[in-house]
Amino acid sequence: MNIKPLGDRVVIKKVEAEETTKSGIVLPGSAKEQPQLAEVMAVGPGGIVDGKEVKMEVKVGDKVIFSKYAGTEVKFDGEEYTVLRQNDILAIVE
Repeated sequence: MNIKPLGDRVVIKKVEAEETTKSGIVLPGSAKEQPQLAEVMAVGPGGIVDGKEVKMEVKVGDKVIFSKYAGTEVKFDGEEYTVLRQNDILAIVE
């Protein structure tokens, strides 16, 4: 991948939503909820952002949960990514 985020930004790729419910019902594309779970693809350097020092707490490969309407969606090399600030990431899934 050739996207290099700046400052405290992170590039994530959403994990695909489940196509069936736990009870076995198959969901059509329009009924699937947008996933809030993603994999970190690239991390910015952090540094001084808005006058405050920011230490990057996520790394490439981490699975994260992020705010529902956070970031900017971009298409790059036929893939969809979201670029967002680190403070829009709510948790790291271990």
